[in-house]
Amino acid sequence: QVQLVESGGGLVQPGGSLRLSCAASGFAFSSHAMAWYRQAPGKEREMVAFISDSGGHTNYADSVKGRFTISRDNAKNTMYLQMNNLKPEDSAIYSCVAPALWWGQGTQVTVSS
Repeated sequence: QVQLVESGGGLVQPGGSLRLSCAASGFAFSSHAMAWYRQAPGKEREMVAFISDSGGHTNYADSVKGRFTISRDNAKNTMYLQMNNLKPEDSAIYSCVAPALWWGQGTQVTVSS
């Protein structure tokens, strides 16, 4: 059974940092590219960051470039999203995704003073 379980969300003040984790199981994690998506109320879902199966290639939405870093540890079947200098507009549900295959349930990130 495939599982993608996100953790690390929460409430943070503007300018703060959070690190999201995605624990994967039930499939060959190291053979799949992965991504983080987010969706805020009333807004379209958007891909935040993408990472290749080996971790050697990454890509980011323009809105988070220079602030967010995606990474993965294939030995631990885990993907991460380090989010720095958070802004209120980063508030959303963040989901771990194996593109075109599986989605996690998401974790809420709220940036507010």
